Amino acid sequence: MMNLLRSILFAIVFYFLTVIAVLSAFVAVRFGDKALCRHAQGWAKIHRWCARWLLGISTRVEGAIPDGPFLFAAKHQSMYETIDLLIILNDPAVVVKRELTDIPLFGKVALHYGMIPVDRSGSATELRKMMRAAANARKARRRVLIFPEGTRVAPGTQPELRPGFAGLYRQLGVPVIPIALDSGFVSPRNSFVKKPGVVTMRFGEPIPPGLPREEIEARVHAAINALEG
Repeated sequence: MMNLLRSILFAIVFYFLTVIAVLSAFVAVRFGDKALCRHAQGWAKIHRWCARWLLGISTRVEGAIPDGPFLFAAKHQSMYETIDLLIILNDPAVVVKRELTDIPLFGKVALHYGMIPVDRSGSATELRKMMRAAANARKARRRVLIFPEGTRVAPGTQPELRPGFAGLYRQLGVPVIPIALDSGFVSPRNSFVKKPGVVTMRFGEPIPPGLPREEIEARVHAAINALEG
């Protein structure tokens, strides 16, 4: 019962503040990309504060996070990491499902920020659009974050990587940093109720560019699932 009450309070506070953040983002846009990125950081910090003090959820980072425009490939178990990684990776361009950029107001702000939408159907046209957006992020020397399994999964579930990851890896030509995490234990994908606990985000060793598709996919798949055992 306590976890339910905490989850209700979190939803009320966080989503109310998110509405304010989205509306005020249209003001931040007028002051340029850096102002919008600072605004997004503020929103992500609101989420972190709400998670910590209303839900009792915090983050533990393991491993080194190198400087530079790397491609980060993360496990995806809940909404939690999609927001907290904005802070940890310092304003990355994030590959997201296109449905998020179709949300009124929020979607427009997300595109201004540099989110990279992709249609999970994996059509050639949509993949080309994703590649162009990622190339623009690379030119701006921004880190790119992708969730290569394509969707949130329950702990212990290890689906194959979606086709877009290999194409993005080849297009960017930069090392990959895999991220294993276990947020699904405190924020289950199909449950409104969240539990207190610590989310571990483990950053693996850089994987060099230029590897064959089968090898890069196998190495990333193993690394992002390092906490599944």
